[in-house]
Amino acid sequence: MESQTEVAPLTPAAIPDGGERPRNQTDVYAVHGADPEVLAYAMAKYSRSSLSMKESLREISSQRAEQFLNTFYFQYGHRSIADLAHVAFAIERLSLLAAIILVDEQRWDGQERSTRYQNFRKSGWYLPEFGEADQARATYEAIIERLFADYHAVSEGVLASFMAKTERPAEMKPETFERTLRARAFDVARYLLPLATNTSLGQIVNARTLEMQVSRLLSDEHAEVRELGERLRAAGTGPAWNVHAREMTELVAELRGTHPELANHAATLLEREVKVAPTLVKYAAANPYQMETRRDLEQAARELMQDAPIDAAPVVDLVERGPSLEAEIAATLLYGVCHYPFRQVRDRVAALGEAQRAEIIDIGVRHRGRHDELLRAFAAGEPLRFDILMDIGGFRDMHRHRRCLQTMQSFTAAHGFDVPEGLAESGLVSTYEAATSAAHDAFAAVAASDAPEAAATARYLLPLGTRCRSLFQMDFAEALYISELRSAPQGHFSYRRVAWEMYQAVARQHPALARYVRVTDVREPVDLLKR
Repeated sequence: MESQTEVAPLTPAAIPDGGERPRNQTDVYAVHGADPEVLAYAMAKYSRSSLSMKESLREISSQRAEQFLNTFYFQYGHRSIADLAHVAFAIERLSLLAAIILVDEQRWDGQERSTRYQNFRKSGWYLPEFGEADQARATYEAIIERLFADYHAVSEGVLASFMAKTERPAEMKPETFERTLRARAFDVARYLLPLATNTSLGQIVNARTLEMQVSRLLSDEHAEVRELGERLRAAGTGPAWNVHAREMTELVAELRGTHPELANHAATLLEREVKVAPTLVKYAAANPYQMETRRDLEQAARELMQDAPIDAAPVVDLVERGPSLEAEIAATLLYGVCHYPFRQVRDRVAALGEAQRAEIIDIGVRHRGRHDELLRAFAAGEPLRFDILMDIGGFRDMHRHRRCLQTMQSFTAAHGFDVPEGLAESGLVSTYEAATSAAHDAFAAVAASDAPEAAATARYLLPLGTRCRSLFQMDFAEALYISELRSAPQGHFSYRRVAWEMYQAVARQHPALARYVRVTDVREPVDLLKR
């Protein structure tokens, strides 16, 4: 056994160079005022320099940041650097359809105008290009105008019904009482808002997400969405709006008479254009991998399904694991480009031979470029997978959950529409059903017209009450979270029902886990005044 030499503790005299005894020197400080790309560069320097953040920011210029990012981000592929640059955008007067596509990012933070608390009657709406298809344009405009008129009639009618049957508590002010019930009425009326309706939103994303978002938008089949990608790229690479510009301009004017040199310096700073992500986003372009793969998968789905009728399916179908991971991936790839339930698609895929399944998966990677991430469908195989059929308005709320994998199908009239709660009591069911049916008929007419991108253009006519299908894949913790949060009585009745059905599905397949879910029974009466 070897002897161990005892090491004497360091004394101040024994420490080299006369340094102090080691101690905790952790320093924490917030950073404000640095341009996003400069800040990303400064943070990235931690891996290559011993400088502090303050020292790095003092020595970095925007030109040096651009040179660094061009080298390490674009040439060497260190894309995580862009995760460090966060950028805020305001995106205003875009259609609900474009907004749904815009926010379909797993790493996304933002807020959109609420259909519950705002009246969308005067928001305006998106008008696509129709070329020479005058009849299609006339049909489009007539249906949009009708839907907005009926939206107003339903919101006012349901509000009157709610106020008539709900007693105002003595402690509640009349204006609060009406505002609360009006929000409930908007919850009903929103079913008539077409996807063409204008909305606005704000987003804060890192530059990597922004680059991928812009590329995805530029690859989309809707002209409005492609233009949105161009505008988003221009906003990221061009001058940003300075929130302090007016105050600084006034300050410069005040300083002109007393401190001209200081005024000139302030004016120079004011004239400096701040570009939030001029390097990290400038190369974002339409993605051939996404566009060509979508085209080939659509063809494969048509050949596999052969125009089969859409199977009846529950509102929420908790789909168990399939025969193999290959079958899961192939089915998920096809699910996103058709309108069939996941179980129906997977059954068809499972019946194929191994070579045929491999051909479908090959389509998913055939056009992949050197730096392209695999399509979302390749993440298939999570423990819990819910195939959900619900109204578009409710889906928009469910779409906000980012801790899961979501595969959307394109919007269609093939699944019919839901009738919202509260209409029967107000006597407006026939008004709603007539308007929605007319919109679905117009959808079919415009889709079959000679309008440019007719199928994509027709989708703007679909009201939010139209059913859509989407696949949500998540772990048990997320399923519990959604079931508990979205079943709460203050929520919208549409997603409350979906959250309840998710819980019920888990209880059937995994009864031992269901007892941990603190779900609210949506069959219990709801107090309209509780928000």
